Amino acid sequence: MKLAVLGASGRTGALVAHLARGRGHHVTGVVRTGNGRDHVADPLDPDSLAPAFAGADAVVSAIGPRSARKPTSVLVDSATSAIAAMRLAGVRRLLVVSSSATAESGDTPVVAALVKPLLRSVFRHAWADVSAMEPVVRASGLDWTLVRAPMLTNGPARGRYRVQEERSVLGGLSLSRTDLAAFLLDRVEDPESFGKALAVAY
Repeated sequence: MKLAVLGASGRTGALVAHLARGRGHHVTGVVRTGNGRDHVADPLDPDSLAPAFAGADAVVSAIGPRSARKPTSVLVDSATSAIAAMRLAGVRRLLVVSSSATAESGDTPVVAALVKPLLRSVFRHAWADVSAMEPVVRASGLDWTLVRAPMLTNGPARGRYRVQEERSVLGGLSLSRTDLAAFLLDRVEDPESFGKALAVAY
């Protein structure tokens, strides 16, 4: 397949691009600044993104804020821009990395009553951004999938994880970036995941 990966210079996006190439896919990595290999584009400018999406079978967005504790709208703004660019390029399949913090059910009582409210307070700017992003993706009219990730680690892939639709993975607090990247790629051609928010965790 031909895949466009937004945020290909980030820790998760780089793994998505690397694993995709290893599976034989043609990958266009989309980055903010030039590195001599990937496509340089402004993720907030649809006209800048559209050439990178031309001919793609799917777009994977692994963009994240540079600081979770500072005001940011990078997730909602980049999703809005990517959706507009996909319409310009005629691409329908979109996968976006989101956060397990957005799920309103499926948690243990302690996580629901104490942990999530604390995290949403400490990381309120990132929480506001991801909360604004998900409705934009849902309303896009595209073949979208939101992949809600927990705390991400740099640990090795386990190849085993749990998945829940529209709810949290009970007790699932972490996931390696490598397993997240593999999960994203496994869903690219999975029509059963269209129009769904999937939480994935150990």
